[in-house]
Amino acid sequence: MPKVIFKFDIEKDLFNIWETCNSKFIFGYNFKEGISQRIINLCKRKKFENIKNTLKNYQKKIYSSKLIPQIEKSFNEAWNKVEEEYFKRLEKIMKKPFFCEKITAYLTLVKRCPYNYEKENPLFFVHLFAGIPNALATAGHEIMHIQFHNTYWKQTEKKIGKEKTADLKEALTVLLNLEFQDLWIVPDKGYSPHKELRNFIEKQWENEKDFEVLLNNCVDYFLSIEK
Repeated sequence: MPKVIFKFDIEKDLFNIWETCNSKFIFGYNFKEGISQRIINLCKRKKFENIKNTLKNYQKKIYSSKLIPQIEKSFNEAWNKVEEEYFKRLEKIMKKPFFCEKITAYLTLVKRCPYNYEKENPLFFVHLFAGIPNALATAGHEIMHIQFHNTYWKQTEKKIGKEKTADLKEALTVLLNLEFQDLWIVPDKGYSPHKELRNFIEKQWENEKDFEVLLNNCVDYFLSIEK
């Protein structure tokens, strides 16, 4: 069974803060919200290596907090309670075995939680202040993305292109509300530009719970929009 390890790494967090400060809106959402203007000004349009130490100094009180190891521990303990069931359901729904044995979930001070889907180093980020239910929901969301990239992305991109495949990948997480929400209680909200697509996916899933059929129907949905 795949294993997810939650951990805090200062270097990883610093880079994610810097990258978030230099990020654009993603699906209409501004992930810089909640970051102090002081930090944004420090990071924006600057090289990471040039500001890393100053940024680390800004965060030194947080980084020295004894609560961080406790939060890390609580996330791991909570995830361990749902991990086996989560992957069992994910593999059943997506009709593919999970592609790797270990994923790292890095805790971060900002709300932006990117991921890496490459088989050699799969990872994602979780907001340090999310609380247990939201941390688990984020994990479920990002792992579903990672699995999609390693199973259905290429064949879907050939049919509808990269941008629409990215939209579909995000919208598919509405399935977490239909099949996984009991594991962490809180809902997967998605992004507002995908509301119509998420509604479509939900209705299709209610009609037939077959992931490959669902993908074909979603491809047809996108193609019909283009006409």
